[in-house]
Amino acid sequence: MIACGCVINNCIDQDIDKLMARTKRRVSAQGLLSNANMILYGIALGVLGVIFLYFFTNRLTVIVALVGLFVYIVLYSLWLKRTSIHGTFIGAISGAVPPVVGYCATTNRFDAGAMILFAILFLWQMPHSYAIAIFRLKDYKAANIPVLPVIKGIEHTKVIMCIYTVLFAIVVLLPTIFGYAGYIYLSVACVFGLSWLVLAIKGLGSDSNITWSRKMFVLSILGIMLLSVAMSV
Repeated sequence: MIACGCVINNCIDQDIDKLMARTKRRVSAQGLLSNANMILYGIALGVLGVIFLYFFTNRLTVIVALVGLFVYIVLYSLWLKRTSIHGTFIGAISGAVPPVVGYCATTNRFDAGAMILFAILFLWQMPHSYAIAIFRLKDYKAANIPVLPVIKGIEHTKVIMCIYTVLFAIVVLLPTIFGYAGYIYLSVACVFGLSWLVLAIKGLGSDSNITWSRKMFVLSILGIMLLSVAMSV
C-alpha cells in the first residue's frame, strides 16, 4: 500500500520534481516511464496490498490503510500540497497511518493505543518536515510549493516547530503511562523528547538556519528509530 502511494505520488509530482534538486533524479521526473505505466503499476501494488491485508490480517486494517492512502494521494498529492500552507499537516496525517495499520493488523482494534501511536507519529512529522523545508527552501521556492517557511518565513516556522516539539515531548510519554510500553521505552522517550525540544528552542536564537535544521532532521530520524526499537522491547 505504501509502494502504491509512492508510485502514484511520483506520477502526480513529476512536473515539480523536475525543479527540485532532491527529486530531479527520480525516474518519473526524468520521463523514463509513461504516466500509464506508472498508474497501472501503482494500482497493481494497491490491489495486491488490499488482498494481502484482507486475507492475512483483518478488515479493520484494510480500512485504515485505504483511508491513509486516500488522504495521501487525493487530499495531499492532488490537492493541498500545491495549494495550501496546510499541506504538511495533511501529509503528516497520512504519514502517521502505516504504524497504526501495523497495530490494527496485530490487535484488530482501533483503541487508545492506536490513537496514541498515531499522535506520536503525527507530531513527530511536523518538525521533521519543516526542518526539511528549511534546508531545502530553494527547492520548494523553485517548485512553487507553499510550505510554511516559504509563505510565513523561517523564524515563524521555528516557533511552530517548537510548539509541535513540546506536544511531541508530552505525547511520546503516553505509551508507558497507559501501559503499552515499559520503562526502557520511557527512558528513550524522555531523552529523545527533551533533546529534540532543547535543539528546537536553540534554533530560535540561531542564524545558522541550514545547519540547525539539518541537526533537527538528523536527530528526528535517529530518535524515531530508537523509539521504535525501545517500544518493541
